[in-house]
Amino acid sequence: MTDKTMTPDEVVARLRSGMTLGIGGWGSRRKPMALVRALLRSEITDLTVIAYGGPDVGLLAAAGRIRRLVAPFATLDSIPLEPHFRTARENGSLALTEYDEAMFMWGLHAAANRLPFLPVRAGLGSDVMRVNPELRTVTSPYADGEEFVAVPALRMDAALVHLNRADRLGNGQYLGPDPYFDDLFCEAADTAYVSCEQLVETAELAKAGPPQSLLVSRHSVTGVVETPHGAHFTSCAPDYGRDEAFQKLYATTPWAEFAARFLSGGSEHAYQRAVRTWHEEQQP
Repeated sequence: MTDKTMTPDEVVARLRSGMTLGIGGWGSRRKPMALVRALLRSEITDLTVIAYGGPDVGLLAAAGRIRRLVAPFATLDSIPLEPHFRTARENGSLALTEYDEAMFMWGLHAAANRLPFLPVRAGLGSDVMRVNPELRTVTSPYADGEEFVAVPALRMDAALVHLNRADRLGNGQYLGPDPYFDDLFCEAADTAYVSCEQLVETAELAKAGPPQSLLVSRHSVTGVVETPHGAHFTSCAPDYGRDEAFQKLYATTPWAEFAARFLSGGSEHAYQRAVRTWHEEQQP
């Protein structure tokens, strides 16, 4: 039995500049935002980020921490295009490898299974091949002779994901409507760190949901962090929905002003306190 509990800052202390970092969740849904904010409090930079992008990508891009992004999109869901990602692309401050969503998923599967690539039909006949000239095709060795795109494995040095519940051993559980491929992120990475809304005893995981909700297994997890409201301002159903008012503030406030008010406090507790204060100010 191994207790894998850590703090957000202890997780970040294990990361290094130049790493390839996977971030779970989807768009503005169940993102490990407390871990991303801890990363912003460090000096780590020059990252290759692999994600179904949302404000995780936006925050890191605005802070100049991303060298290359590998993603099928970067969205806030209710706001179609992540504004800081857009700015970074327009000013050329980060490189982009853009895959079809299915290609991205199979890249995760390839990495999780320690394969160099997996063949897929997605991408053929589309501009995905034009904007990614490094992609190669393979021909089926069987009688059909069909051509496929050889999607390279999306291997990662580390992965960050957020789940509803976890135990101290690293078993993680989602209780919302979608797993968002977080298990693949963990299995595709050399190290994986799970933040969660609540740490519980292992026996409690079986009581909270059906067996298929036990998404992440301890064998693929390096560390576990209890971070209540740690996905804010993204959603973490059923614990809470997306903070739409705060997300709009994030999307419309100049980066320096937003960072000074909400990200300069030196801790996740300071961030959560600043958010509560802002909400109180909005009351009539």
